[in-house]
Amino acid sequence: MTRPHVVAGLDRITRRLGGVTKVWRFDRMATVCHPASGALTSEFAAVAKHYGVAVAICPPRRGNRKGVVESANRVAAQRWWRTVGDDITVEQAQASLDKFCRTRSDVRMRRTRDGRYNVATIAQREPLSPAPATPFPALVSEARTASRQALVAWRGNQYSVPPELAMAEVTVTERLGAGHIDIATTSGIVIARHRLAAPGTGAQIRDHGHVVALDQAAMAAAVTGGRPHRRKERIPPGQHAREAAERLRHNTTTTANPSVDAGPSVIDMSVYERAAQNRTQLP
Repeated sequence: MTRPHVVAGLDRITRRLGGVTKVWRFDRMATVCHPASGALTSEFAAVAKHYGVAVAICPPRRGNRKGVVESANRVAAQRWWRTVGDDITVEQAQASLDKFCRTRSDVRMRRTRDGRYNVATIAQREPLSPAPATPFPALVSEARTASRQALVAWRGNQYSVPPELAMAEVTVTERLGAGHIDIATTSGIVIARHRLAAPGTGAQIRDHGHVVALDQAAMAAAVTGGRPHRRKERIPPGQHAREAAERLRHNTTTTANPSVDAGPSVIDMSVYERAAQNRTQLP
């Protein structure tokens, strides 16, 4: 419903197709044109100029022409969208849709002037212009909530923020083609900038300063919260333990009690051998 998201989607589709078509057809959507007059907005006109395409707006009260735009999504909506589970991520859904397009949608037959061909064959014959080197510099901005570990989710990855913003509302801004994202507070103050990782890889990008601050905050909370857990508490050796260790360092042939001199312990293995030979059955 926002123009930057529309531009980001168009850029991804254009680069996955391998080029730009001659004309883009749109419904009377406010992110592209003025719905009342159908005139192209100045902002989207700059987008069309950047990609070198002509924009065709559906005329009003023309249901068949509007259906041309929506008919391409009908097969995907009926055969794929209704079968997708609710427990998958956006990246997994995109991979499932790509597989559906290769195995189902692209093999559908269509009538042409030269005969019947499948969608993949028609797409290969369609001339495409090369896509621009960089995407249109649109600003994609979305609100996010930082986790308890001071991490913000974006495009299938997680990026760190200062520990003071754990469980707080932040705003993530990405300029298309810039290669990094900015994370700001609700008041608009940018508090983190990270280089973008590949979408959907599940990477955790943490700034070194954020790691140190998070560790200090965790240690401070452990100290102020009272005595640490018994197993995690450091207990140095006492006086009796140090005296026993000192005796073992100087004399290893006597017992722990210096008043008892037991002498060296010698084990005769022949006694065990005779006992084993005389035993004929298990007890």
